[in-house]
Amino acid sequence: MNLSDSWTAAQSQIVRVSAAEAVFKALRTAIEDGALPVGTKLSSEAALAAQYGVSRSVIREALRSCTALGLTATQTGKGTFVIASQASRDLVLGKFSASSLVEARPHIEVPAAELAASRRTEHQLAEMRGIVEAMAEEEDPEAWVRLDSNFHAAIAMASGNDVFERVVNDIREAMAMASETINLITGRAHQSDLEHRAIVDAIDSGNSAAAGQAMADHLSAAHSALSTIMGVEHA
Repeated sequence: MNLSDSWTAAQSQIVRVSAAEAVFKALRTAIEDGALPVGTKLSSEAALAAQYGVSRSVIREALRSCTALGLTATQTGKGTFVIASQASRDLVLGKFSASSLVEARPHIEVPAAELAASRRTEHQLAEMRGIVEAMAEEEDPEAWVRLDSNFHAAIAMASGNDVFERVVNDIREAMAMASETINLITGRAHQSDLEHRAIVDAIDSGNSAAAGQAMADHLSAAHSALSTIMGVEHA
């Protein structure tokens, strides 16, 4: 082995990141290092898109994650401002906090999945499978997040319990924001696809206990990812 081979072998693999992740990391670093101090008004989406050489949808995704971390806030008609120099210990997900979402979802979505296993119709099962297949092929992060919330809403509907259906619809925006931030920071989309497939397979089998466990495993994994982002231990 020559010197070049030895040097090459010692290098770590280059991890491919999305454009949104790269922009998010650049903005977060600038805010936390003080290059963009508290009170700074960020440039417009169009200006940031031109600056980073990306689309405005990429900028919106990055900014939403900055907002979820409590670093920025958007004031209607005024723009987006830096409001903190360090990420919050709890994510801001629209009307709800991440900690509230984490506490509530297992009590709603696990029994909903259990009921769906015994009550779902063939049409509802086909809809869930269609969503899972679309997610596996989807490369647009925004579209993937919409499909993700559709998937969880479809399970709640298949449960035949209108309370579960109503509650899941009420928290869909928060779930979407959580998924978007998790995927952007931890890159969990592919693993989430596998977990969704396991949930559908269990619902298809009619095994309520397996469906509930598959959903519980999925929510636990999402909890772990959120805990990593927030810098707290996952109980």
